[in-house]
Amino acid sequence: MTEIPEHLLKRSRERRAAIGQGGDQPTDEATAAGAPAAAVEKSASATPAAAPPPPSGPAARTAAAEPAAPKPPKPDPPYVVAAKQRRKVPFWAMATLSLMPVWGFLYIRALTDGGHTSAGPTAAGAEVYGNCASCHGGSGGGGVGYAFTDGEILKTFPKIEDQVRYVTYGTEQYNLAGVEVYGNPDREGGAHITGEKGVMPGFGGQLSAYEIVEVICHERYTLGGADPTSEEYAAEYEAWCSAEAPVFDAVESGELDLLALEEAEEFAVNGETVVVTPVGPAPIAGSAAAGE
Repeated sequence: MTEIPEHLLKRSRERRAAIGQGGDQPTDEATAAGAPAAAVEKSASATPAAAPPPPSGPAARTAAAEPAAPKPPKPDPPYVVAAKQRRKVPFWAMATLSLMPVWGFLYIRALTDGGHTSAGPTAAGAEVYGNCASCHGGSGGGGVGYAFTDGEILKTFPKIEDQVRYVTYGTEQYNLAGVEVYGNPDREGGAHITGEKGVMPGFGGQLSAYEIVEVICHERYTLGGADPTSEEYAAEYEAWCSAEAPVFDAVESGELDLLALEEAEEFAVNGETVVVTPVGPAPIAGSAAAGE
């Protein structure tokens, strides 16, 4: 608010008095004089300042906001760190590894083909022999039971019927029957005594009659080393263990029951006669080799 100087107020009163309007009310005049100024001041304060005119020309460019800083990457798990640190397989090794399936196929094929070099009961007996391998060894080299290799099985059983009988009944039935020597009593190196080498289970209740013949053919000709072309074993092999063995075929078909056979039976093999002796319903002592 602007204050009016005193000499101006005095001059105003004198002039008003001269024209007859009175000059004895200084307070009212001062108030009236000050009112317009106050109103002007109040109006000036109440009226908002006029907005500046909008700028002419293109708008000014504003600076782009700076991008936010990227978050730090999460640490790799321990297994990822280990994989990254592991040494890589060389290129040349990859080529070698790619041939492994082919090698495995050829290896398995070779093993499979090798197990079927022979036909008939001798080949089938190799699978049945799994029942005997735990005692006599996978290759017939012996263990808990006697060895079959190097002709040992042929020394014990020069006649195949004696071996069929022993495998069928086992040591328990031989002991019950009072049979002390189950094989060749004149065996080279000494006769085998029943139960001397442990218990031989009887397989008559576990294997069929033809499976017993199969495993015996495998033991005699594959493991024992009998020569199927020799004069001593050719007739037996052709009758019992060859691919077209008539004795085996009769046992497999049920036409020949070796346990119920009461008399010897003859079979014609390649122009020769092969005699099959009864195995019998119970254990009996073994027989010596021909000519002993």
